Amino acid sequence: MKLKALFPLTLLFFSSLPSVSGEQAPWLDKDYLDERTRQLAPTRTAAPSQWRVIWTKEPSTRATVSWTTGKKGSGHRVRYGVRSSSGPKLTESIVPQRSGAYSSANGEYFHHARLSELSPSTTYDFQIESEGNKSPLMHFTTAPADDRSFRLLFGGDSRTGINARGQVNLLMADLSEKDDELIGFAHGGDYIVSGRNWSQWSTWLSQHELTVAKSGKVLPIIPTRGNHDGGPLYDEIFDTPGGKEKNYFFTRISPEVALVTLNTEISAGGEQRSWLAQTLADLRPEVRWLLAEYHRPAWPAVKSPGAAKKFWVPLFEKYNMDLVVESDGHVIKRTVPIRNEKKDPTGIVYVGEGGLGVPQRSPKTDRWYLQKPGMAGADHHVMRITFAKKSMDYEVVLLDQSKADSMTFLPR
Repeated sequence: MKLKALFPLTLLFFSSLPSVSGEQAPWLDKDYLDERTRQLAPTRTAAPSQWRVIWTKEPSTRATVSWTTGKKGSGHRVRYGVRSSSGPKLTESIVPQRSGAYSSANGEYFHHARLSELSPSTTYDFQIESEGNKSPLMHFTTAPADDRSFRLLFGGDSRTGINARGQVNLLMADLSEKDDELIGFAHGGDYIVSGRNWSQWSTWLSQHELTVAKSGKVLPIIPTRGNHDGGPLYDEIFDTPGGKEKNYFFTRISPEVALVTLNTEISAGGEQRSWLAQTLADLRPEVRWLLAEYHRPAWPAVKSPGAAKKFWVPLFEKYNMDLVVESDGHVIKRTVPIRNEKKDPTGIVYVGEGGLGVPQRSPKTDRWYLQKPGMAGADHHVMRITFAKKSMDYEVVLLDQSKADSMTFLPR
């Protein structure tokens, strides 16, 4: 197989920006956060709540609109249409292909309406209806089918920090509102503490509404299963991404960008490793930017390495991944480029470790792969990545919108 020529990574570093005022980051004020939380849609009623849009395999032409109702109900549907300057025209209508009772819930039901035959790079208005009750009018933009630039947010570990989680969600909504090129959000797993606890999931789902911008813009979520996300609720909430008992898949976000989502909660070897080897072999010659995301890190900043190091890292190096995103450690990290277990300018960079609300830990900064030009720190944050023809730009954005880290990659 012919692979793209491999060149050393080019790194550019920037110092953190100064903190912004409370007017620019109002979510830092507890009263503001409390007020926005009170405005979340009530649950356990016949009306829709806990809305979300999900991406998995074909985000340029497909999206799943999902929501919760407090009882089984009837008359569930999503009305949608291409956004128009003359106002919303919800000319299409679809009923959910999948509905059911959430496991261990108190009578709440999930609904998944799978939209298809959408047009790429197109903004769609949509509204959810259950028993005549309507959600606010919202919109999302499909992924491109051409080589235009766009941005995604990444992050993991929402977990226990409910107030901080709400703040990060409001930060994401603000970043989304101000940026038409920001089109989606990849979550690295560990949404809550106990994956079998509906009450915890329900709180997370309601708070996820805070990621919706004031204009109604929704960032579709690409989900990853974490070690705290066991049990059936994960599949009920995200419509079984990647298939039952698998939860691994790849997302062709554009003709030149692919994200491979893996599951560290099942065997990293065997079937999943074989699938990964074939998927990377197929994708690498076709895309400029090839990324992977999963939960338990191969090159951790806090814990011991997961099984990904043995089973997946050799494949990442063989197929020259452009970036790998990990979670689980509750810190900020970016490794040096790694190949054959040593620093190598042609190696793979691993970023992430989770800051979407969970209390932060202290990274083990003495580990060789976190030394300069790598970095490690701790703060609540979201990662923003810009995909363009000439570069891929990575940033870590803190709650006050300052930057904790930046790096630019050139095509290999």
